Amino acid sequence: MLIVLLLAGVMVGSLLQVWLTWHTARSAVNAAFDRSLFGAIKAIDANVSTESGGLAVELPYVLFEFFELTANGPVYYRVATQDGLVEIGSPDLPLPEEPLVERQPHFDTVEYAGAQVRIASYQRSLPQPMGASTDTRLVIQVAEPFASRDQFSRRFILGAVARDVLLAVLAAAAAAAAVAWALRPLRQLREEIAARAPDDLSAIDTRRVPRDVLPLVEAMNQHIFRQRELLDSQRRFVDDASHQLRTPLSTLLTQVSFAQRAGDLPTVQAALAALREQLRHTIRQTNQMLALARADTCDLATESVDLAELAREVTRRWWPQARGQHIDLGLETPDQAVWVRVQRELLEEALANLLDNALRYTPAGGRITVKVAQEGRSASLDVSDSGPGIPPEELALAMQRFFRASNSRGTGSGLGLAIVASIAKRHQGSFELRPAPDEGGLWARITLPRAQPDATSPSAGRTP
Repeated sequence: MLIVLLLAGVMVGSLLQVWLTWHTARSAVNAAFDRSLFGAIKAIDANVSTESGGLAVELPYVLFEFFELTANGPVYYRVATQDGLVEIGSPDLPLPEEPLVERQPHFDTVEYAGAQVRIASYQRSLPQPMGASTDTRLVIQVAEPFASRDQFSRRFILGAVARDVLLAVLAAAAAAAAVAWALRPLRQLREEIAARAPDDLSAIDTRRVPRDVLPLVEAMNQHIFRQRELLDSQRRFVDDASHQLRTPLSTLLTQVSFAQRAGDLPTVQAALAALREQLRHTIRQTNQMLALARADTCDLATESVDLAELAREVTRRWWPQARGQHIDLGLETPDQAVWVRVQRELLEEALANLLDNALRYTPAGGRITVKVAQEGRSASLDVSDSGPGIPPEELALAMQRFFRASNSRGTGSGLGLAIVASIAKRHQGSFELRPAPDEGGLWARITLPRAQPDATSPSAGRTP
């Protein structure tokens, strides 16, 4: 495709060059022939005599013979006063329609003697009138047919055009050869990549890549690196998930076996209660792993969402559980809408995980605060609690999958914060954890870029 475009460019340039050469050469030939006509006029003018009181011209016959030979045909001339009362030569040579300028040649192309001729006219003043004429303006005209001029022009122009065509062919061949030579490393690169194994995600060697396409290959390497990271992450997820599920499933099997061996009803009931709790934990862990996989790989169907309205809706769902645990669950949102472009279900999942973690670890009588704010081009969603928090030295590890803090209690899966971090990253946002400055527990913040509301959004009229 590149060679085709270059050859098309060379062809267009060559056609333009041929057109310019045609017109330039034609103008040059006409100028050269016009100068020869003017030379003949100057030769005649140099031989004009008025000493006898009349008009006499001693024609330079050698010059005219040479001129006729060059013109390849007859040459016409006329020497006369402006009023035509005194003249020598061809009396019917036409005068120019516009007045002649003193000692300035004028050229015309007219029909004369059954053919197209080129006439050069020249005027100068005489010292005194001649014969019966009272006009002191002398006009000298020389005309030649176009046959020889056209023949010479044709040979000259065709030679110039042939030269340009040859140069165009050479330029096209050179361009094609240069492109083929320059793209040779890319062809080798294509063959190397085509010969790779399906699971080979190593970086492309850029040492032999042309400088012009180096940014493209580097971008491909970055994409390969991201793909390798994603595959490694999925592989680790599968390994961790298989390990995390193997233990609760083994526990369930043990509890079922124990219930089968129990001989009295209270023991069976206790075993079934433990079995139920283990099943609940396993179901929650499985749901969280599925939510994490969905957050990592699903196609985003984003829309403009009012972050304040979403926070209010999700927080209300958790108020009954907070009251049941005697925890003060508060909400702080601005009066105006805070628009972000997200997939609503995923962001609700992220906030639900933050609230679940906060309620799980905040003791009775504690506080949890959900806060929405905006600053510049960013919007933030904060959840802070008065629980035990996470030791500062473990905050950097808290967003890893299946990580549980050393001071954690209960049966958490260690996936909640990893899900939130993945959702924030998928929406070009960020997620950070810090000790809560006011509550004393954990402070979690999701930061997202602000957006404009969709025209169909139900709260579009509440734009800030």
